[in-house]
Amino acid sequence: MGANQERDLEEADGEQALTAFLDTNVLVRFLTGDPPALARKAETILRGTEQLILPDLTLAELVYVLESFYEQPRSEVADSARALLALPSIAVADHDLLLRALEIYEHLRIDFAEAYLAALAELSGVGRVASFDRSLDRVTTVARIDPT
Repeated sequence: MGANQERDLEEADGEQALTAFLDTNVLVRFLTGDPPALARKAETILRGTEQLILPDLTLAELVYVLESFYEQPRSEVADSARALLALPSIAVADHDLLLRALEIYEHLRIDFAEAYLAALAELSGVGRVASFDRSLDRVTTVARIDPT
């Protein structure tokens, strides 16, 4: 486990039992404080001793909800997601992948789904993404393959 308590699922498994998958609504309540009663409950579980699994899809949905419904700036969304990933209660499948996806999302200003694909292409060594989305061209570490 890293110095800042980052855990991938394999590392977390030996520490304590993985007890539940996290749904986006718990994370949204925690980060927005809306509504206050549910936000307090969300904080209790997230700051507790339960080992919670944050699926990649849940993080993607969180980014979408914070950006679209709550109209939070991209940098704030990325900071909030990184803060969640640093919580001792949170375990993910691939911490480095999610951090890299957030970095691409924030700095290259592309949608999180494309940022995730670019990060996956980088970290897997595949290095290519087949897509019509030209925003991927901003990621110079991977090649976009145009399906046409």
